[in-house]
Amino acid sequence: MAPLTIESLNPALLKVEYAVRGELAIKAEEYRTKLKTADHDLPFDRVISSNIGNPQQQGLDQPQITFLRQLAALMEYPALVELAPGVFPDDVVKRAKQLQAEIGSIGAYSHSQGVPLIREHVAKFIEERDGYPSDPKNIFLTAGASAGVSLLISMLISSPDSGIMIPIPQYPLYTATIAQYSGKPIPYYLDGSSDWNTSLEEIKVALDKAEAEGTKPKALVVINPGNPTGALLSEDTQIELIHICEKHGLVLLADEVYQSNLHKPDTHPFTSFKKLVSQLKSTVPLVSFHSVSKGVLGECGRRGGYFECTNFSPEILALIYKMVSVGLCPPLQGQIAVDTLVRPPKEGELSFPKWKEETDKIHAALAERTKIMADRLNKLAGVECVNSPGALYLYPKITLSSKAIAEAEKHGKQPDAFYALQLLDETGICVVPGSGFGQREGHWHYRLTCLCPGVEEYVGKLEKFHNRFIDKFGV
Repeated sequence: MAPLTIESLNPALLKVEYAVRGELAIKAEEYRTKLKTADHDLPFDRVISSNIGNPQQQGLDQPQITFLRQLAALMEYPALVELAPGVFPDDVVKRAKQLQAEIGSIGAYSHSQGVPLIREHVAKFIEERDGYPSDPKNIFLTAGASAGVSLLISMLISSPDSGIMIPIPQYPLYTATIAQYSGKPIPYYLDGSSDWNTSLEEIKVALDKAEAEGTKPKALVVINPGNPTGALLSEDTQIELIHICEKHGLVLLADEVYQSNLHKPDTHPFTSFKKLVSQLKSTVPLVSFHSVSKGVLGECGRRGGYFECTNFSPEILALIYKMVSVGLCPPLQGQIAVDTLVRPPKEGELSFPKWKEETDKIHAALAERTKIMADRLNKLAGVECVNSPGALYLYPKITLSSKAIAEAEKHGKQPDAFYALQLLDETGICVVPGSGFGQREGHWHYRLTCLCPGVEEYVGKLEKFHNRFIDKFGV
């Protein structure tokens, strides 16, 4: 019998790339291990993981939200109520008992679509946010938003000619999933010269190009607020996107996981696509994704999220249910975190003052870091950086000299990947090159998070490195 080889596996897997956890992240982990040895010769004393929005990762250490952790503890070990009397606020105990009565032990499987009571709470959250009805039957709890995205894309790719429209730059989950299921990405470019706004003309150009190449567009992906750009769509633009989907028969996939990460809510508010689809009485099929990994919870490891389907037939909903049932159910602690996401403490409840203090502090820290970092980066030679109004990232554009590009080619690297590798080698700061997100030819970027504490030291390292790089290679 022939041995297992790469060639004997599904060839689609070889096309999958995921830059956020790619070469730089792997090398950063090697450095993290090396730093534990007494005789390491690295020029830095710690690795700063600025490559991924993972707020509670060691070194980033975003504070945990007390209400969620107390609830999780009681769901994990209900006897704590009696073993530690008076430790848990009454509203936490009440919430835990309500969920325990519905779920029982979190060590058991739940309904494959998610705990019915929690789906009811998600529906109520959506109704209160948008002012339009939401049906729990159309809501699926998932192991993070990524699981829902992967499922929907897998269902939409019906042939090798099926295309999914994705923004460029985009979160690499989309290109990776499209490659995994042998579909075709249809890129449309965001406007970097206009705060990364979505260009309707670019979408029309992309649709015409796909048609000319024989690709059948099936869906339009919109990330709002943007990742990696942090841009927020205006309602006028969102309405135009809905009309484009109506005209071309596209499913609208709305990635809205950063909807509460708003640094300038007065000037850059968030409006859900569900609200506008309902307001317009549009028949466009819409899938809206949300997650506990972002926002102020930052509970990435719990793997909690949901998606809501709008304008889907009962037959398609039944097919989605069949597919999610293959995986039995999403993690119960993730589902409990979703319940906290959509049903935080209310004013007048015992846990509300602490919850508000903790969440306000996180919002303020993210907004302050984003502004400081953007202001400082924009003062560097050859760097342009939008002060992102949302999400957790900045996406600076860097001008690289012909000498730097030639040196990158000599090492077999994309120029911005070469820059990012040099940054990691010299400072321990791990970022993601723009080539991992997609960008226009001849443009170079990198994405970094605004989650890092000690922002002065952090930005100072970026500045010193960039100036050394310019001194060496020019600009």
